[in-house]
Amino acid sequence: MFKHTVFLAALLGLSLSGCATPSAPPAVTADTAKGKALVDAKGMTLYSFDKDTAGKSVCNGKCAENWPPLAATSGEASGDWTVVTRDDGSKQWALRGKPLYTFIKDTKPGDTVGEGVANNTWHIARP
Repeated sequence: MFKHTVFLAALLGLSLSGCATPSAPPAVTADTAKGKALVDAKGMTLYSFDKDTAGKSVCNGKCAENWPPLAATSGEASGDWTVVTRDDGSKQWALRGKPLYTFIKDTKPGDTVGEGVANNTWHIARP
């Protein structure tokens, strides 16, 4: 099912990268072993971090190396999707104010290794 969701998004011409328009969010929903999750253009599971505050990422330095931010290089925020400015000046997508990340230990699309990491402060981003 996961492959079908990503294929369907590609077939429909949805932009899943940082280049999004109001009609095309920077992520899609996919089925994983832990239920429905938001995934990036490569099909990698997206996560939120409990220590972030609405509109502000606190995951920098080594944290951001392990949890790469979902880069927002261009595109327009719309609805629940917003763009936050990171401490280094780069842009990151956020959903309902929560910045989104992938996890370095997820090695293939659909992996969910990051769920519950660091005393349950990392969570799969849900649609």
